[in-house]
Amino acid sequence: MIVISATHVLFPERIYQCEADVQLTAVATPSQGCYVVTDKTPFHPVSHIWPDHPADRGTLTLAGQAYEVVDCLVGAVEQQSGQLHVGKDIPVKRDEPGWVFVVVHQLAEVVDLHAGCKVMLNVDEHYQLALSRGHSGGHLSSLALNKVLHHDFWRKDASRKDELGHYDFHSYAQTESRVTEDCSTDTYRIGKTLRKRGLNAADMLAALPVITEQINQQLALWCEAGYPVHLRREGEALTDSRYWRCDLQEGQVVEIPCGGTHVRSLAEYAALRVEFRIDSDQELVMLTYSNPA
Repeated sequence: MIVISATHVLFPERIYQCEADVQLTAVATPSQGCYVVTDKTPFHPVSHIWPDHPADRGTLTLAGQAYEVVDCLVGAVEQQSGQLHVGKDIPVKRDEPGWVFVVVHQLAEVVDLHAGCKVMLNVDEHYQLALSRGHSGGHLSSLALNKVLHHDFWRKDASRKDELGHYDFHSYAQTESRVTEDCSTDTYRIGKTLRKRGLNAADMLAALPVITEQINQQLALWCEAGYPVHLRREGEALTDSRYWRCDLQEGQVVEIPCGGTHVRSLAEYAALRVEFRIDSDQELVMLTYSNPA
């Protein structure tokens, strides 16, 4: 029986290429192609729980032949049976005894693979870096948004505050987030519950042009300072907790739980800016755009 181990993920270290051992014989997908699980990988998979950060792109090379990785997914293997479950078909939570979580590389065609054979994995570095800028930019804009709203748009002392001590509008109101290349899109619901918590929603919506300008000024100051960003992680496995960590020189060091890929320094931005879109009287969208340095 093949004993499958949890995938050692290399993307927190910004490694874009590695030689890996195939752990699981290729498995036919319901439609076409195959899944490939390896002992380690530089690929970041799309989460089956909170799919805000897209899967990496790249290739898997076997015996000199490169195959496109058309998708990269989270999988879970029941160790006793060796059965692989992928994406939304995963029936357990992480750390379930007898199960390990793996990164699943999906190829468009069936490839003759066997456990233990060597493959080379190559991530599209430019694409991953563009997603990393988009994702870190979303963290920064949410912090700037909370800071700008803190003093003038809350009439009550909201109990939830962010890492900088500001009322956490972002976590209270966010219903969806989506990362794309050099962009982060956050959708907020401004309903009765948020108003009851103390947000002066009508005043905030009326002042959006000024709020936008203030956020962009704050983002410009942080980027100009070029503060380093660290990814703290509690282990090398896919399911080990990871944290986005940055000292913005505003008191406590910011540490946000996050499993995505990220910049290593705010100096990687030539600019960060936000725009707002009002989709309805209860839905506000913030788009954060980044320009690489």
